[in-house]
Amino acid sequence: MEKDKLQKEKKEIKQVIIVRKDLNMSKGKIASQCCHACLNAYEKSNETIRKIWKEQGEKKVILAVENLEELLKIKREAKKLRIPSFLVKDAGKTELKEDTITCLALGPDYSEKIDKITGRLRTL
Repeated sequence: MEKDKLQKEKKEIKQVIIVRKDLNMSKGKIASQCCHACLNAYEKSNETIRKIWKEQGEKKVILAVENLEELLKIKREAKKLRIPSFLVKDAGKTELKEDTITCLALGPDYSEKIDKITGRLRTL
């Protein structure tokens, strides 16, 4: 099966969530936006990769970008590499205006694949 083959390769799988720094969101707001991103990108990912990711401990990394333009560039690069992703738009009920894009989740997918487009970013 595909799962057995992937496990034998022992390739690391992770999810990366990228947050915009220019919005100056509170810690609680960032946490809730990351949760939205995590769950929605998870649902878009390959079932076999999801299972292995769970077995590996569900590694997540939270990174930061300076602005919307940088975030959208990463989204386009992820699409080219066929990395499952989810772009979060805020509902506008607390800190931000409605439809403000706050963060982007990539994966779960192979770490080496995600690192091609996020390796230069710093943690939040």
